[in-house]
Amino acid sequence: MSSLTITLIQTDLHWEDKKANLTVLSKKIESIQEKTEVIILPEMFSTGFSMKPELLAENMNGETVQWMKKISSEKNIILTGSIIIEEPSIPIAIGTQDEKKYFNRLIWMLPNGEYGFYDKRHLFAYGNEHIYYNPGNKRLIASVKGWKINLQVCYDLRFPVWSRQSPLLSSSKDEEGPGVKSEPEYDLLIYVANWPERRSLAWKTLLQARAIENQCYVVGVNRVGNDGNGIYHGGGSMIVDPLGKVLYQKENEEDIFTYSFQKEKLDEVRSKFPFWKDADSFYINGFQ
Repeated sequence: MSSLTITLIQTDLHWEDKKANLTVLSKKIESIQEKTEVIILPEMFSTGFSMKPELLAENMNGETVQWMKKISSEKNIILTGSIIIEEPSIPIAIGTQDEKKYFNRLIWMLPNGEYGFYDKRHLFAYGNEHIYYNPGNKRLIASVKGWKINLQVCYDLRFPVWSRQSPLLSSSKDEEGPGVKSEPEYDLLIYVANWPERRSLAWKTLLQARAIENQCYVVGVNRVGNDGNGIYHGGGSMIVDPLGKVLYQKENEEDIFTYSFQKEKLDEVRSKFPFWKDADSFYINGFQ
């Protein structure tokens, strides 16, 4: 059975300073001695959770994306985390000027330079994120060594429908007949975040809830330290198993932690407690 080794980097971030953040993260990644396959960074890891995309955004050929390609290739790992990305909008009429659209975009960078991305669906209106950024309308479920990984960002954690398993349906004409739920949609759910310490109880509780209800492993990677608005982040990065048991948690300090998931343990839980087969079928409006 397949194993998957991931490394969480819980770090303080230099406010709106890409150069400083990329320098620090390069050193942290280089210091990792354990064999690992996926390295996970926090939300907006190159800038902090800034509402100044017009000053900090870059395109998909920009500095941070190139840095991710370089690190991923040199370390032969998958590197993921979210950054501020700009995209030109489609002109409404001939002769009109393009306006840039900004996204809080999680990038899933492969060692060969290819990548997938996910634009944060739920924008944090309490912090005015919805004013400066555009929401995504599709999920990204990556595949690594037979593991299916659902990638999401921070505030998405509060909305369980967006992460809810939609079990795959069998189309074979076997004795059970077509349309039977054959397997869960994904095995691991990852959240990258800048989640304030003042709401840490919700962070911890919801990470465990997402693991239990989706019968999957859940990883949450948060930052530590104060941001440029004086908001303190206590970390609390976690790994949770499919039964809701916390396998790792770190509070109030920087940390680098590596963990190997075992597919047979996940399959054992799903086989012994096949609750996923009884899940409701549903449709999300606007989902692609």
